Amino acid sequence: MEAISVFDILKIGIGPSSSHTLGPWRAAQRCMQEVGQKMSLKEIVKVQVLLYGSLAKTGIGHGTDIAVLMGLSGADPVTVKEDAIPHIVQTIKDTSQINLLGQHSIPFSYRDDICFYHNESLPFHPNGIQFHLWLANGEEIWETYYSVGGGFIIKENEQFTGNKVELPYPVQTGKDIERYCQEFHKSISAVVWENEKVWRTREDIRSGLLNIYHVMLNCAYTGCHAEGILPGGLKVARRAGAINRKLMGDQTYQDASEWIEAIRRTSKSFECVTKWISCFALAVNEVNASLGRVVTAPTNGAAGVIPAVLLYYVCFCKDVSEEKIIQFLMVAGQIGSIFKQGATLSAAMGGCQAEIGVSSAMAAAALTECLGGSSGQALMAAEIAMEHHLGLTCDPIRGLVQIPCIERNTMGAMKAITACNIALESNPSLAKVSLDDVVKTMWQTALDMNGKYKETSEGGLAVSVNVAEC
Repeated sequence: MEAISVFDILKIGIGPSSSHTLGPWRAAQRCMQEVGQKMSLKEIVKVQVLLYGSLAKTGIGHGTDIAVLMGLSGADPVTVKEDAIPHIVQTIKDTSQINLLGQHSIPFSYRDDICFYHNESLPFHPNGIQFHLWLANGEEIWETYYSVGGGFIIKENEQFTGNKVELPYPVQTGKDIERYCQEFHKSISAVVWENEKVWRTREDIRSGLLNIYHVMLNCAYTGCHAEGILPGGLKVARRAGAINRKLMGDQTYQDASEWIEAIRRTSKSFECVTKWISCFALAVNEVNASLGRVVTAPTNGAAGVIPAVLLYYVCFCKDVSEEKIIQFLMVAGQIGSIFKQGATLSAAMGGCQAEIGVSSAMAAAALTECLGGSSGQALMAAEIAMEHHLGLTCDPIRGLVQIPCIERNTMGAMKAITACNIALESNPSLAKVSLDDVVKTMWQTALDMNGKYKETSEGGLAVSVNVAEC
């Protein structure tokens, strides 16, 4: 059984896609690091990157080309300055040179050394990437990786993506977590706490999750104060900034924390609250679409759902504290790991149900526990949220994480809150569908889904909408 940490599900990275940007970035970075452990990078004279399947078909729109350049260069998606990325990429293009891990420069042609095999797929997963390295002595090295969703990568012949540790409460299914909660009289977050302590100290867990929250908050704040057109050619206008101004009125603030306080003073009418939820989700995914820093939750394409629901909780619910925020993120991470183990987080494998659907389920369960729901009600909320995303296709226009992806985050957030409200008023023992039932159904739906609806831009809106009108 995979041992998956909350920090594996909630990762800090750069947009626009966890599987097509963060995954290839990590694969390129890891390839160079592992080769560098076996030999001097100075022995490498040439590198070529080969992209297959969905990575090829939607790679340009998802920034896969940019990601592999950054990974080969040794930049880290958690710490790299966002405004440095265009300069690094342009320098590689202009000089036809790439500095491997910042240690060894070699000739590199952006046009010829990143190869897109649109009509070929590697056998294990639609998101395949190979690195072909030539050495000074004439030898050649081939390394193959798969970006399997949510920023997770698997090297060819690896068995799993998790961690080799023994957890006190190993969880693979909803039934597992419910059994622990019932037997030991614990909440879902309390069970997760005990598992997380295998990897980190309590203080490291706490500070790490609060850092994730602050990245989410700052991302939403940035998106709510940005104007203009998103990159990529669709000419999609940012909307979060205008909504924020309208809802905020004449209130003033200096930073993200003061912004939250100002939001709390705005109208609590149903209309205004729902507009704020949409504003939060739009803001995060507009940042994501512009190669900004987001939290993969559990993917970049769905990065706005959990922040939107969490900020709804922070701004409009009672008894909010740092401990409650930590609790929220722990429950969300646990639900995400159940879907990863029982189905997929990859839109290239399962369509958008694997992204927006999973994030909505994560947020629904997390909000339910924070509002006083039982473990059974939290799992029920997750089930309800996913049940109403089953079959959701992934059909981004031009492969860009913009249409319909950005708006879908607002829908996922609203469904999560609705699922929470239903679950809080329900008796889980009377439920006809369990979380495990819906995970199994989601996976079967993924297997049955036509491939053109799995992040290929070969079906749905991607082919029926006139791009010139966007």
